[in-house]
Amino acid sequence: MAEVCVKAAVGHPDTLGDCPFSQRVLLTLEEKKVPYQMKLIDVSNKADWFLKINPEGKVPVYNGGDGKWIADSDVITQVIEEKYPTPSLVTPPEYASVGSKIFSTFVTFLKSKDASDGSEKALVDELQALEEHLKAHGPYINGANISAVDLSLAPKLYHLQVALEHFKGWKVPETLTSVHAYTEALFSRESFVKTKATKENLIAGWAPKVNP
Repeated sequence: MAEVCVKAAVGHPDTLGDCPFSQRVLLTLEEKKVPYQMKLIDVSNKADWFLKINPEGKVPVYNGGDGKWIADSDVITQVIEEKYPTPSLVTPPEYASVGSKIFSTFVTFLKSKDASDGSEKALVDELQALEEHLKAHGPYINGANISAVDLSLAPKLYHLQVALEHFKGWKVPETLTSVHAYTEALFSRESFVKTKATKENLIAGWAPKVNP
């Protein structure tokens, strides 16, 4: 059976944590109905067995059942796609980078202490670009069916929504109706509900980075 090592919640080693890259891998396995065993990793106190299989100590790492551990969610999701091609989650190359700057602009805005530094506008611009794409091609990035790019973006948009509301009292502008419909569709999927971190654990994960 496939095994995947993912981040445990900060201070709660027995609870699924808030790593968006770990969730992306779990979402891929869930959407493809691949049976897997999940191992929770306390990233502040990594076990010896984990460092043996993965000396860099990063999560997620994945083993497809052949005993070979693979790191990096980009590589892992590609390996899963090749081994389990149905249902296909392949995103056409021309859509693969849609929304790719949202997470980095979100993090910059979240950590920003200067309201005039342009970080809010940079994030809104990225969300506006996603809005335009979804208006033309939605409801998902590649049309009617969910694909890999959505599963990469979904956890990041969840982080954005929860963390910015908590730390800044900020919400995605109501005018971005397609983005709101998109996040509602993603967050209500069975695969997402099953693999998401609680809001409390997500906030606890960001707190030290927001207020070091």
